[in-house]
Amino acid sequence: LQAAVFVIFLSFLMLAFRIVSVPPGPLIRVEGQPVSILCDVMEYGGPDEQDFEWVMTRVQNGPEIKIISTFDPGYSHSSLTKRVASGEISMNRLKDNEVELRISDVKSADSGFYICQTPSTDSEIKGNYEAKVQLIGKSGLPAAPVPVVSESGDILLSCNVTRELTQPTYFSVTWSIRKAKTLEAEEILSFGPQGEVTTGPKYTRRYTDGGVRLVPGRNGVFELVISKVTTSDDGTYGCTGTEWAHESRGKWLQIVESTKEMGPVTVTPISDFTLTLDPIATPKLTSEPMEVACHVTNITNLPAGGRLGVSWQHSALPGSDPQSSNLIGSLDASGNMLAGATYSDRLKSGAITLIRVLPNSFILRFLRTQEVDMGQYTCLVSAWTVNSQGGYVKTKYCFLSPGPILNVVAKRIREASVGGSTFEMSCAVSMENLREAGFSVLIQSQDSVGAAVKTIILLSPDNVVQHGGATDPNRKDQLVLLKSGAAEFQFRLGAVQLSDRGFYWCDITAFTKQQPGQTWTKAISAESNKVRIDFQENGPSFAIALRSDATTLGFWVYMMPKWCCLSHTFLISSPSDDLVYEVRWFFTRLRGGDGATLVASVDRFGVVKKEARNSSSDISIERTNTHSYELNVHGAQDSDSGEYHCEATPWYLSPSTGAWTEAGELSSSRLFLTVRFAVWDSLKLPLLYGAVASLGVGLFSLIFGLVCAHCCCRNTAHTPRSRNKLLDLEMD
Repeated sequence: LQAAVFVIFLSFLMLAFRIVSVPPGPLIRVEGQPVSILCDVMEYGGPDEQDFEWVMTRVQNGPEIKIISTFDPGYSHSSLTKRVASGEISMNRLKDNEVELRISDVKSADSGFYICQTPSTDSEIKGNYEAKVQLIGKSGLPAAPVPVVSESGDILLSCNVTRELTQPTYFSVTWSIRKAKTLEAEEILSFGPQGEVTTGPKYTRRYTDGGVRLVPGRNGVFELVISKVTTSDDGTYGCTGTEWAHESRGKWLQIVESTKEMGPVTVTPISDFTLTLDPIATPKLTSEPMEVACHVTNITNLPAGGRLGVSWQHSALPGSDPQSSNLIGSLDASGNMLAGATYSDRLKSGAITLIRVLPNSFILRFLRTQEVDMGQYTCLVSAWTVNSQGGYVKTKYCFLSPGPILNVVAKRIREASVGGSTFEMSCAVSMENLREAGFSVLIQSQDSVGAAVKTIILLSPDNVVQHGGATDPNRKDQLVLLKSGAAEFQFRLGAVQLSDRGFYWCDITAFTKQQPGQTWTKAISAESNKVRIDFQENGPSFAIALRSDATTLGFWVYMMPKWCCLSHTFLISSPSDDLVYEVRWFFTRLRGGDGATLVASVDRFGVVKKEARNSSSDISIERTNTHSYELNVHGAQDSDSGEYHCEATPWYLSPSTGAWTEAGELSSSRLFLTVRFAVWDSLKLPLLYGAVASLGVGLFSLIFGLVCAHCCCRNTAHTPRSRNKLLDLEMD
C-alpha cells in the first residue's frame, strides 16, 4: 500500500512539472543524408500552442549558435541565414506542443549538440525547459581514386558507408563505372547485404582471376582494387551505399540508397611501340617470291614476362581502311597460328608462311605471288602479359599501316594588291609511303566561307591542263597552272578583277601505278590551306538608273520605252576612251517576280546578242551616247507586258597596272510596262484617211462624169421632125 501511494505521489509530481524531450542520441548521419529531430513539451501551463527555439554548440558547453525559432523570423545566426532561407534547415510544427527540426543535407560541419528550448508560459518555473541531443555527421564521400593511372597499374577505390542503426538493418555497397560515351553506369562489384559478393557481367572473369579484389575495412570502409588496368578502364567511378531491411518472409526491402561519384580515372597507355615494315624481297612479276619483315622497337615498357603477337592483313588498293582488309594470318603470344579464311589453304600448304625470327621481329613470306596479292600489307602487333593463373592475356594492341600520307601547304608568292595585277601561289606536297606517285591538282575557290565551291583549273596526273566550269572563256589566257617541282605546283591568275576576290586552295590527289604501263590508281587526297585575294580598288565609282517616257503602250507600235543610263565618277583622272560597259536587259511577266529572263545584251566590244523569244515582236539595242543604252521593241505585243530592268558591268583601264579591270556589277531599279489594245487610237487614223479618200474619190467621179457628159456625149447636127401624117393601113 505504501509503494502504491509512493508511485501515485511521484506521478502527481511529474504531472506538475514541465517536461521537454528529444530523441536519445547520438544521432549519426552520413554527409548528404537528411536528419529529423523531434522535440515536444508536456505538462506545461499557459496557452496550448507552445513556442520553440533551436540552438547548437560545436562542443559540450560551448558557445551557442542560434538556429531557428517559431516566433522570431530573424532569430538565425548569420552563418545559417542562407540555409534557413533556402529551406535546407527548417522547423515544422506537428502539434501545438511538438515540432520537428529538419536538415535536408547534413554536412560534417553540422556535428554538435542540438538544444531544443521552450520559453516559459507557466505560473511557476518547474521542470526542464530544454533538452539536448548530439548529432554526428560523418563523411560518406568515397575516397577519390588517383586520377591518372599507368597501364598495367592498379586502381584503389575506397568507399565509406556509415549510418546509425536503430533497427536490425543491413548494408550493401556497390562500385560502378560510367564510360565517356555512355550515360548509364556499369556495375563492377557489389558486397552485401548478407556478406555475399556479386560482380558485373564484364568483371566476373577478372574477379575470378584476382584482377578485381574486395578488401573490407573498419568503421564502414570498403575498398576495391582493380589490378593491371587497361585503357578500357577509363571512366568515372561511383560508389552506392544501400540500407536493407529483412522482412519475415525472407524478402529484402530497400530503405535508403545514396550514390556518390568518386571521380574520373584516366589510364595512360604504355608508350606506343615503334613498328617498321621492311620489304626484304619485292616481286616485279607474278610467281616471284615476296618477303616482308615487321620489326617492333621501344618495348622497354612491356610488362615482365610479356610477349608479342602479330597479325598480317592485306588490302587490294592503297589507302583502303585496314578494318576492311582481309586477314592473312596471326601468331599469338604462344606461337599458335590462326589462318584467315581467304588464305587458309595457302598457309596450310606452305605457300605462305608466318615466322617469328626474334621476340620482336616477324616475317611474312610468299613463295610464289599471284596477281591478287598486289596491294597494301599491314602489320598489327599485340602485347600479352601473364595473368594470375599463368596464362597470357592480351593487354595492348598496336597497329602499323604503311598506307599513304599526304600533306599539302599553299603559299602566296605574289600578292594582288590592285585590280589588274597578278596573283600567284604555290602548293607544296609532302608524302609518306608513296613511291613514284603522280598527282592531279584542282585549283578551287569560293567567294566567302560557306559559299559554293568553284573549280578554276585542273592538272591531270599526266600534266594535262583543263579549265574548270567556273572559268570565263575570255580569261583562259590569264590562268596558268604548272608543275614547278617534283612535288610542287604553281598557279597564276593574271589581270585580277573585283569578282576574283575570295579564297583559293589546292585539292591534290595522289595516284600510283601497281605495275608499269598500268592505269593510274587513286591512293589518297588532301586539301591545302586557303589563300585569300582581298583588295580594294581605288578606281571610279558608278551608278545606274532606268527611265521610260511612257508605261502604257498600244499594239503594233514601235516603242523605245527605256534608257539604261550609267554615270561614273573617277577618283583619279581617266579619259573616257578608257571606259566601256557590258549591258544586259532582263524581263519578267510578274511585278516583283523572281527568275527574270535575259532579253538581250551588248558586251564591252559592242557585240549585241539577242535571246530567243516567244513573241512576234522584235528588239534592238542602241547606244545613244557614251553612258546611255536604249532598248527598242518593234511591233509590241501583249506578251511584251511585264517588268524590265538592266544590269551593267563597267570595265576601265587601270592606271596602276595598265590592264582592263572589271568593276562591280550594277543593277537598276525595275520598271513595269503595259501593252494594251486601244481601239480608237488604233482606228482613228485609218478611218480618217478612208473618209477623206472616199470623199475625194466621190467628188472626182461626179465632176468627171459631168465633164464627160457635157463635152463628149453632145449631138451637134439637128434633124427636123417629119410632118407627114400617118398613112392609112391597108389590110389584106
